[in-house]
Amino acid sequence: MLLLIDKPKGITSHDVVDRVRRVARERRVGHAGTLDPNATGLLIVAVTREDTKKLGEITKATKKTYIGEITLGISTTTDDSEGEVVEEKQTNPFTREKIDSVLQTFLGDSEQVPPIYSAIKQNGKKAYEIARSGGDIVLPPRPITIYALNVISYEHPLLVVECEVSSGTYIRSLARDIGIRLGTAAHLSNLRRTKIGEYSIENAIPLDKLTEETYNSL
Repeated sequence: MLLLIDKPKGITSHDVVDRVRRVARERRVGHAGTLDPNATGLLIVAVTREDTKKLGEITKATKKTYIGEITLGISTTTDDSEGEVVEEKQTNPFTREKIDSVLQTFLGDSEQVPPIYSAIKQNGKKAYEIARSGGDIVLPPRPITIYALNVISYEHPLLVVECEVSSGTYIRSLARDIGIRLGTAAHLSNLRRTKIGEYSIENAIPLDKLTEETYNSL
């Protein structure tokens, strides 16, 4: 069985898997496309060994859609609200034309430098483990594709965008780079995933609504 879960803020993707294990009374449970603890939205969870084997194919080379809130004027060590402030740059509000123009420059194929606080491995260790221990990290840029990037709302300093991207795209890095191209600092202050390929948040069940009764009725 494949479950579409609406993950709440403040828990890990693994916490969601543990909850499904208890409800389904099944040890073989896995998920595809990790969401950070502070991110919300669509998480695909598979129950039983047979279905967990399908997760790789479901998310391989799959477009994903996110709604991201970007705070302009402040950059952080992690490129999101969890990190320590690195820089503050007070700027006047940008015109909508300026923002639209900058967002257009991100469309298509490009290379993106991932956040140093990520699970990407370097010399056998996860980058965030090296960063937390004070080690030096230089992550090489990785190819990504941004298919769509549109403004939902803008009330300075908060810019909310909807983006459709390829697998492997870090929205934290995108927020950071949008700030740089606007001539200011920036970090991702909120993130919600709404689509993974053909799967939509509209068909997901909120995690707090997942009980043995609701699971057995699926």
